[in-house]
Amino acid sequence: MTFVRVCGLGELEEDTPKRVELDGTPVSVVRTEGEVFAINDICSHANVSLSEGEVDDCHIECWLHGSRFDLRSGKPDALPATRPVPVYPVKIEGDDVLVSLTQES
Repeated sequence: MTFVRVCGLGELEEDTPKRVELDGTPVSVVRTEGEVFAINDICSHANVSLSEGEVDDCHIECWLHGSRFDLRSGKPDALPATRPVPVYPVKIEGDDVLVSLTQES
């Protein structure tokens, strides 16, 4: 599994998604509840950026229609989305946030 540095830990504000591109893939990196998560940045219901939405209770909400996705699994828990979005492994090394595009199962 190859991890790539996407940002510094200090660049992440609590509960504020940060959009990054990793090998052409849009990824939303989120620091919340003492952890850092990486989730595909495109809503599975509408082709919009999840990083423009809000984070609450380890979920990210799509700003357009209100679908909510669990940051741990990518599974939706609010309609209209019914399909999950990919989540990616995250590693912290010092102040570096590293993400692998290999999806967690």
